[in-house]
Amino acid sequence: METKSLNFRSSISPTRFLSVVRGLGGLLILLFSLSLQAQTLDDYIIQAAENNPGLKASYARYEAAMERINQPGLPDPELQAGFFFRPMERFMGNQQADIRLMQMFPWFGMISTQKEEANYMAQAQYQLFLEEKNQLLYQVKSTWYEMIRLNEEVRISQENLEFLKKYERLALIKYQAAAGGSSSSSSSPMSSSSNSSMSSTSSGGSGMASMSGGNTSSSAMSQTTSPSTSMSSGGMSTSGSSMSDILQIRISIKELENTIAQQIADLEPLQIKFNQLLNREISEEIMLPTGFVPIQLDAEKLTVLDSIQANNPMLAMYDSEFSAYEQQAKMAKLDGRPMLGAGVNYMPFTSREENGMMMGGRDMVMPMVSLSLPIYRKKINSRVKEAELLQEATVLEKEKIKNLLAMEWANAYRDWENAERKIQLYGEQRDLTNQNLNLLITAYSADGRDFEEILRAQQQLLNYQLLEISAINMQHQSLAKLEMLSSSSIPLN
Repeated sequence: METKSLNFRSSISPTRFLSVVRGLGGLLILLFSLSLQAQTLDDYIIQAAENNPGLKASYARYEAAMERINQPGLPDPELQAGFFFRPMERFMGNQQADIRLMQMFPWFGMISTQKEEANYMAQAQYQLFLEEKNQLLYQVKSTWYEMIRLNEEVRISQENLEFLKKYERLALIKYQAAAGGSSSSSSSPMSSSSNSSMSSTSSGGSGMASMSGGNTSSSAMSQTTSPSTSMSSGGMSTSGSSMSDILQIRISIKELENTIAQQIADLEPLQIKFNQLLNREISEEIMLPTGFVPIQLDAEKLTVLDSIQANNPMLAMYDSEFSAYEQQAKMAKLDGRPMLGAGVNYMPFTSREENGMMMGGRDMVMPMVSLSLPIYRKKINSRVKEAELLQEATVLEKEKIKNLLAMEWANAYRDWENAERKIQLYGEQRDLTNQNLNLLITAYSADGRDFEEILRAQQQLLNYQLLEISAINMQHQSLAKLEMLSSSSIPLN
């Protein structure tokens, strides 16, 4: 294989080889960028589940609880050894030491009961891990939808900003047209009045004629200047209103630019929170999708409640705790039974001389049994009562959590239904406002009136668009809440 690769490399020219490498590098970069762009919410959820330190800590606690299952067993044997500084003289010889080995055995079923109790406690810890995982996934989804909402609000605001700039250009055109019309209209009456006065002065020869001509000229001047004055005042009024329109729209532009800056600023802490949930760098890039569309549930309302009551980890945790407390009560009762012990006693002897004869010297081995006597029953009864009270408390806690889950389910569905109604309402209001805005723009282009109504309609359109995005976000947030409560995905249309 190595020889073939060398021959293959040698058959390609250096220039061709470099071009191939560059092409492969570009392809890898393209694939890497596409993989980044192709990241979806599910990909981020997987990263959060794999990297979040809080979730890892919860799983480590579960693994630690699982280790408790292997801990119950026989108590350690006891070894007792005693040695004499001077051998004790016995009939069987001189005793050198006394060694005892004893193994105690708990009552039948005690060890298996302890393992069962540890197993149920481990299952309860696992349900806590699942609950923390659901909470984490809900935070990831909620933050994701909030970022999309803000991103869409920025996009909508920027689109409305472009519309306002178009209105500004339209108002400038109207202002320039009004200013040009007023200047031309004011010059023509002045020229006609001067011509009429000059003709009347040249035609009159006597002073009376001159006086009458002067009166005629003054009357003509008054007749010609009065329309000029009225036209000039009309032109100034149009120019003034157009300038007011321009200033008003520039105020709206400044306000909308500030709103966009605030929306972008609000997006930054959400991005930091999202990256921290994934245990990434706070400046890590997040690929957000474009568009935010409403969704439709396919599941029945009561079916979702049944799914919550059947699959919620907190309810399963209380079931495991109840079973564990049952085993604890059983363990307390078994502690009231005697413990059996079996062992052996070994005593080494050495022979001793007595009346000139060596006596004894044979070691002695003695089997032994023991039995504990649990006669103090008060502590046993107290432990049994404690376990029974814990069982009762667990049942009540489960009932409380069940009621709270039903309340959260009802609130989530209320938010969902409100969002559904608002989406329809704001969509219709947006369309009607858009039609009204087009009519107002057409009217303004024709006669230059009702510019304030255009700005008011544009502001209404922006508000309805933002409200519609907020309603869609509420819909997605409600779906994420229902999925967290039921610990499963909700079918959609």
